[in-house]
Amino acid sequence: LPDGDGMALCGQIRSTRPDLPVILLTARTEEIDRIAGLSAGADDYVVKPFSPRELVLRIQSVLRRCARPSPTEVRVLSDGDVLIDTGSRTATRAGADLRLTAREFDLLAYFLEHPDQALGRDELLREVWEWNFGDKSTVTVHVRRLREKVETDPADPRRLVTGWGVGYRWVTG
Repeated sequence: LPDGDGMALCGQIRSTRPDLPVILLTARTEEIDRIAGLSAGADDYVVKPFSPRELVLRIQSVLRRCARPSPTEVRVLSDGDVLIDTGSRTATRAGADLRLTAREFDLLAYFLEHPDQALGRDELLREVWEWNFGDKSTVTVHVRRLREKVETDPADPRRLVTGWGVGYRWVTG
């Protein structure tokens, strides 16, 4: 960008429109840059040069995730004080809006649909991102950001726990 940084812009967008899909297209190729982009709130991170076909598929994937479900698919999922409504795509904790990104919402919904199950990063990439390949650190970053929103103490998670060597698990309370 001629007058700023894309990651800073992504953070600004997220602060006012957490539901807006964001894909970063960048020349920054290092893992630290990808992690920073995803931490800033991007739903996907595509490095230049990229295949136009791959970009179209990634856009379609993000848009599918953001599409409103049909009335027959609308569900309310909850565990303790965490509640999500798939129809309005809203999530609350103790009555307060969680302001989740589209990907964070989908990840939380998947965890709530599969409580107390160990879910590996490969499975989460496949089921939540609809990717058969990709950087697994994407999942790690999104889980960390989700923990910051659903945990009382993200450094000592009680709901969204790590199963070392396995993946993550939503512990019902």
